[in-house]
Amino acid sequence: MARAIVVLLSGIVIAGAIATPAHAEPAPPCAFTLSPPAVVHVDGADMVSVTVSPDACGAPANPRFSVACVQRQDNASPIQCNQGRGAQPAQVLTPFRPGATYVSTGRGCGGWMGIAEIAPQCQVLGPLSTPL
Repeated sequence: MARAIVVLLSGIVIAGAIATPAHAEPAPPCAFTLSPPAVVHVDGADMVSVTVSPDACGAPANPRFSVACVQRQDNASPIQCNQGRGAQPAQVLTPFRPGATYVSTGRGCGGWMGIAEIAPQCQVLGPLSTPL
């Protein structure tokens, strides 16, 4: 009898879990794009560049803040990041080492027009891994 009650109660709990709708957070007000790591020439030197750029914002929102990060995938290299404000893309550069694999990550945050604070829903980007 006790076994039947446990089975019945567990069936009710499972049914309740299935019937309970998930509460998803609202989507970020702006979308951002993360570039894969790419070799660029800066002042005569080869560098690896990663950017996070605003892509689109739903009205009435605008881009507020972005961060682009890059790391050489060798467990000894630090992550290097740089910020962008507003519609200005975030770009980070690191010295290029031929044959290494680089990983790009980032984050982009929008905000609602007329409100000073950044919206709490930011878009997390990456990782994108590229051997160069």
